[in-house]
Amino acid sequence: MAQRRIAEEITPEPGSFDARTMARGVPGVPRRFRWRDREYEIAEVVRSWKELSDAPAGGGDRYVRRHAYLVCTTRGQQMHLVAERGRHRTRWLLRSVAE
Repeated sequence: MAQRRIAEEITPEPGSFDARTMARGVPGVPRRFRWRDREYEIAEVVRSWKELSDAPAGGGDRYVRRHAYLVCTTRGQQMHLVAERGRHRTRWLLRSVAE
């Protein structure tokens, strides 16, 4: 599969988030989202992981910077999605697409 780097924001469909993961304090993967004026639906979450960073104050502490997901869409595409948590909202990005 050819992998294409994207790094663009996506717009999750309201109400389509996975409530089970959100109950654990983890961003729920949106089941549907828009990217470049097209709607996509996630068929399966293949893998998920956390990306850690050193704490800005130092001291050896680490914190979760992003939650990352490898997903398959109903169109057969494999996408790498990332949830970046900010102070007031979670921003979703599409990092890459494999077709």
